[in-house]
Amino acid sequence: MQQLPIPCPGHLIPDATDRFDPVYRVAKAQRAVFVGIEREGERWTVKADALTAGPGHVVVDAVNVAMRAAIVRLVHEREAGSDAFAGPVYFMLHGVPSEARARQLAAAFHAALYGDLGPLRLAVPGADVDE
Repeated sequence: MQQLPIPCPGHLIPDATDRFDPVYRVAKAQRAVFVGIEREGERWTVKADALTAGPGHVVVDAVNVAMRAAIVRLVHEREAGSDAFAGPVYFMLHGVPSEARARQLAAAFHAALYGDLGPLRLAVPGADVDE
């Protein structure tokens, strides 16, 4: 699997359904932020983890605040389940209604974990996402 570009278009986000471990190991071997989606019945899960990028990759406080605000907004708007996990280096959303939306959010999380909050701002309008 090739390393994902930054920012990563949604169609390149890996579908890790039934293969989370190998996809995660590839990101870790590449010392890259892990991002993936998984199908759970009729809904989707989005996962992003900066730990795979190694100790030199720092997620600044502003990114954590923005990611948390976006996740709170998504839960409040019922686009994700209340069991969402909001950082500081691992982020997960359950209950995303469609594959397309899961890919969009995963791509936005990936960009944010590399310091680009623009895609997150577009994906979750109304959340307090400032640079």
